[in-house]
Amino acid sequence: MTRTVCSQCCALAVALAGIATAHAQYPTKTIRLIVPFAAGSGTDTVARFVQPQLAAALGQQVVIDNRPGAAGNLGAEIAAKTPPDGYTVLMGNISHSISMTLYSRLGFDINRDFSPVTSLAHGSFTLAAHPSLPAKSVKELIAFAEKRPGEINVATGGAALRLAAKLLDSMAGIQTTEVNYKSTPQAITAVVSGETSLGFPATSAAVPHARAGKLRALAVTTPKRSAMMPEVPSLSEAGVPGYDVTTWYGLLVPAGTPQEIIARLNGATVNAMTHHLVKERFAPTDLEPRTSTPEQFGAYIRGEVAKWSKVIRESGFKVE
Repeated sequence: MTRTVCSQCCALAVALAGIATAHAQYPTKTIRLIVPFAAGSGTDTVARFVQPQLAAALGQQVVIDNRPGAAGNLGAEIAAKTPPDGYTVLMGNISHSISMTLYSRLGFDINRDFSPVTSLAHGSFTLAAHPSLPAKSVKELIAFAEKRPGEINVATGGAALRLAAKLLDSMAGIQTTEVNYKSTPQAITAVVSGETSLGFPATSAAVPHARAGKLRALAVTTPKRSAMMPEVPSLSEAGVPGYDVTTWYGLLVPAGTPQEIIARLNGATVNAMTHHLVKERFAPTDLEPRTSTPEQFGAYIRGEVAKWSKVIRESGFKVE
């Protein structure tokens, strides 16, 4: 072996050893958790439930960076373009699997541009009406809408809520008018204030307003009823058989992130989710904590993309 080749081999060995050491020491600085929705949204709430204990498990600060816009797509696009070193993590949710088909121009691919870390939780939305709307059940809502096509305004704020509204129209055979807001909190406020007649707030967000009489909870969007409002039926049992919009939340990192770092993040997150304080934060909500391996989460996301692709194609709904 020539001296030059020997020197190159030694240099490569040193470089590889340095990389391995860096991976083993990860993390050595603050981690940015991009939440692609506004503060106060369901996605932001889940992130803040987990943040303190995740930081403790990792031994470094975890800073939440809210980047709302374009139904969650702006934050995802920003995360996809960051270095794959484990120091930028995306708080993904159902909107990102829907956006893959819903938007013809998208600055990221959830399957190609990201590596899954773990799922965090699943939950439901609630079909909620302002008390001024003369419909006290899903069947009454459908009957009212059939007589007044296009007159009922529905507040949406994100891809999941937009599709939830379109899916209701399609499956119930009615026509409502969508009013799209920049964030889910704004959409909730619109229904509570009476600016719109209907909305699909996260069930956890809908409950206090429903208890106070500011909203009328007509149904939840999951196949099963919510433990938070067991008296409220699912849309499927209330008059729209087969309706199912289950929201999910989870962590992803840019594609190319070393497996050792993904494993570290996964282990720290699973550990954080078992902490009694995290369990206490989730307990009064509609959200069901649910962690997974990176492989399981990746398979789930691919299934969600395929599911919503089929729904969107059949409904004919598309956003340019």
